[in-house]
Amino acid sequence: MEMNSMGENGINDKYIIIVGCGKLGAHLAGLLFESGKSVVMVDMRPSAFGRLPDGFGGFMLEADATELDTLKKAGIENADVFVATTDDDNTNIMLTQIAKTIYGVKKVVARVYEPHRQKVYEEFELETICPMILSAEAFRDYIESDGGGE
Repeated sequence: MEMNSMGENGINDKYIIIVGCGKLGAHLAGLLFESGKSVVMVDMRPSAFGRLPDGFGGFMLEADATELDTLKKAGIENADVFVATTDDDNTNIMLTQIAKTIYGVKKVVARVYEPHRQKVYEEFELETICPMILSAEAFRDYIESDGGGE
């Protein structure tokens, strides 16, 4: 019988590794932790962890995530989700490829700064989110909608 890992209040437990404790990574870590997820935040800069919200109870690992030992210390073998939110597209793509191909993490996603790179990542069958594209589409939708004043 397959066991379904359920936390308190029926929330599925997920073990999530986030690399890059910038504004996006820190905010995402806080949201996931608040929803009952187990979160490991990895960043090379100790000062970056100051961006995490008050009450964040996840694990913080000050190390270079491009080193395999760091990923092992973060528990990548047990990760359900791996998210790369650094400010470098090349680092994000490399990390997500490692997580997916070497460690077999089932859900892997990378933040992409440059919209034209998103298609390249898709060729590697990697999921990406490009905040610039999402923002542009949200602005377009707002402008084209009937609401919001005239």
